[in-house]
Amino acid sequence: MERAVSGVRSKRVPGERDKATTVLSMVGLPARGKTYIGRRVARYLSWLGHPTRVFNVGSYRRRQIGASQPADFFAPTNKEGRQVLHDLAMTALDDMLAWLREGGEVGIFDATNSTKERRRFVEERCRKEGLPVVFIESFCNDPAVIEANVRDTKLKSPDYVDMDPDAAAQDFLRRIAHYESMYETLDDPNQSYIKIIDVGRQVILNRIHGYLPARLAPLLIDLHVSPRPIWLTRHGQSAYNQHGRIGGDPELSPAGEEYAKHLAEFVRKNAKRDQEVAVWTSTLRRTIQTATKITRSPRTWRALDEIDAGVCDGMTYDQVRIEMPDVWAARSADKFRYRYPRGESYEDVIQRLDPLIIQLERQRSPTLVIAHQAVLRSIYAYLMDRPPGECPSISVPLHTVIQLTPTAYGCEEKRFALPPHVEDQGAGG
Repeated sequence: MERAVSGVRSKRVPGERDKATTVLSMVGLPARGKTYIGRRVARYLSWLGHPTRVFNVGSYRRRQIGASQPADFFAPTNKEGRQVLHDLAMTALDDMLAWLREGGEVGIFDATNSTKERRRFVEERCRKEGLPVVFIESFCNDPAVIEANVRDTKLKSPDYVDMDPDAAAQDFLRRIAHYESMYETLDDPNQSYIKIIDVGRQVILNRIHGYLPARLAPLLIDLHVSPRPIWLTRHGQSAYNQHGRIGGDPELSPAGEEYAKHLAEFVRKNAKRDQEVAVWTSTLRRTIQTATKITRSPRTWRALDEIDAGVCDGMTYDQVRIEMPDVWAARSADKFRYRYPRGESYEDVIQRLDPLIIQLERQRSPTLVIAHQAVLRSIYAYLMDRPPGECPSISVPLHTVIQLTPTAYGCEEKRFALPPHVEDQGAGG
C-alpha cells in the first residue's frame, strides 16, 4: 500500500519566531558560581535553539597575561593591575557585541561586574547597540559553600596548576578579600536583574520582561551543584525492536524482560544505601515494564514518550524508504528538523522536554530515566552540551546504561553495556 503523504519541516514555537537578542551580564564575587551559572544558562538556551556564547573575562586574562597572577594583582590599590583587568573586560565586552551584531542571539558577559559604576557602563554600552541587559547575580555569604567552591573548582583552574592546595586556597581567599572590599550588590530598582541568594535559597526577580529572561527563572531557581548520577537507558528490547518497526506501544521481548532484571541489579549495586533512586519512565508499556524490577510505581511522563512517527508509526525503515520515498529523502536530508507527517521532529521533542529538564536539574538524588532513543538523545545533548542538530547521530544503544554525573563545568560520562546482548536495528524507539 502506498502512503503518499509528504512531510514538512518543523516550525519554531511561537516564542522563538522573533529573534530577541539579549545580553546577560553576570555579577558576583569569586567562588560564588558565576561561571557555573553562566555555562549552564548557555547550555540550556543553546539546546533550545538560541545561539548563545559565554565571554569569560578570566579566560581573556589567562590568554593575554598568563594564569599565575598573585592575589595582590587584583588589589584595588594596584592601579596597574586594575587597568589591565579593565582593558581585558572591555575587550571581552567588545567581542561579545561584535558577535551579537554578526547573528548571535544571547551573549553572556561573565565577569565580576562588582561595582555599580561598572554595571552602568556595561548597560550604557549595550543600550547604544539597542540591546537589553539582564544582570544575574550569585550572592552567597555561606562560608561552607564558599570553601567547598574554592577547593572543588577554583583550585583545579589553570590559575593554580602545580601549586600546593593549601597555599593556593590562601592565595585565592586573599583575592576574594580584595574584591569584597569594593563589592556592591544589585539593588537598583530600575535595572533588570535576577539575584540568586545562597545557591537558590532565595531568588529575586526585578523588572524581568520578555520571553527569554522569563524562561530562565525556573532554571535558575533549581540549579545546584550536588553530585548525583543521572542514568539514561532505553527500555529493554521490545517486539518492535526485534522486527525493526518504528514507534508503537509493544511489550518487551523475552530478552527485554531479562534486561530489566540486570538493570535492577545495576541500580542496587551503584546506588548508595541511604539514597532513594528516582525512577522516571514514559507512559508506554515497554518503559514501565523495564522499571518493574526496580519499583512498582515509577514516575511516568508523557514528555518522555518516543518521538511521534505520525503516519509512519509501526512501519519499518525499509517500508518508509520504498512506500514513501519523498518522506525518506526529506528526513534523510535533515533528520533534526524534519517532522514526520502528522508526527514530530527532534526539534519538537526538545520543546516538550523543556519542563522535564527543569525537573531533572532540581533532582538531588540519583535519577534513572528509562525512555526511548530520540528522547534520550535529546536529553543527552542537553547534559553533554552537544549542539541540538547532532541529536539524531548520538549513539544510545539498547541494553546500555549511560551514567552522567554533573560537575562544575559539565558532566562526567561512563557507559555500561548490560546483558543480554541484542541486535540493535535502530527502530522501535
